[in-house]
Amino acid sequence: MQQSSVSPSYAAAELRAREHWSSHDFREAAIAAQAAADIAGDEGDSSSWWHMTFFRAESLLAAGDFEACAQVAGALLDEPGDGNLQLQAQVRILKAKARHGLGMLDEVADEARAAADLTKDEGDVEINVKARQALIAALADSGKLEEAWAESLIMAEVISGEVDDQLVGKAYWVIGNVAFLSNNVHDGLYYHDLAAATFSPARNLTVWAKFNNASAAMRLAADVADADALRCIERAELATDVIGGSDEDHILLKLNRGHWNYLAGDPRQAIEILSGIFPAPESTSPQILGEACLLLGRSHAALGIGAEARKHLLDAADHFEKAGAPQRAEQALEFLTDVS
Repeated sequence: MQQSSVSPSYAAAELRAREHWSSHDFREAAIAAQAAADIAGDEGDSSSWWHMTFFRAESLLAAGDFEACAQVAGALLDEPGDGNLQLQAQVRILKAKARHGLGMLDEVADEARAAADLTKDEGDVEINVKARQALIAALADSGKLEEAWAESLIMAEVISGEVDDQLVGKAYWVIGNVAFLSNNVHDGLYYHDLAAATFSPARNLTVWAKFNNASAAMRLAADVADADALRCIERAELATDVIGGSDEDHILLKLNRGHWNYLAGDPRQAIEILSGIFPAPESTSPQILGEACLLLGRSHAALGIGAEARKHLLDAADHFEKAGAPQRAEQALEFLTDVS
């Protein structure tokens, strides 16, 4: 990549983009990053163009604009950064996350596996771990749990003292998710407790919120509706109130509250909370919509409202199929046999 000293106009545009990011205004960050990239391109500074275009893609992902993020990431793969394997791997990880948001789980696994292969001999443990996290999440959501667990054990070996605590925590988080999904509640709780010990609300409130929200979801999915699960929900709600959170964050909060009420024996309250998810934003992944419909179906079934239960369970199966999660679709259809 061509390197050059940056101009004042580029520096100002980059600063605006990063200020918007710091304020969690990710859409404006993406717009400002595009402006900075355009300036760099006009000035022949290919290095700054590449990095600000990457930052634009990151901002689009954070804003929940998965399709646009995937398009920008795809364009970056055509400009691979002088063959730098680490940069290529980072773009593939970003594209994998965008595809995950779109429910394209097979493509997620392909991109993440490619990123892991690019960095396995490069000595950059952090990028390799991030790639493996994306791969494991895709395999788990696709219902390929044995493969996901095998990859989890590989990632556990990759983690070393060189890796940042926050990244180690995220790795344990993913491994715990796979354990929960495999009905291995003991290991799920163990790895999530390890993850929780690495996270701090003072260091990164956004990560703290997302982890507690996700950990609550996994505990509830395993029918673990204990005091620890409720604390996770409450922590996530409080932290999200402070940072604002994306549309998806708020949907996941409602999912957890609704699930909690369902397991606590209050399906009416669960329905009231879960119904607030719809109509969902266009950027909402089919995987999340499937989970919401599944809970709505089960809650209506618990109240003996058969017609609504069947409708929501069929919708859940449809969303799961679109997400590339056929096992979850089958589970949704199995609940139909219990609806009178």
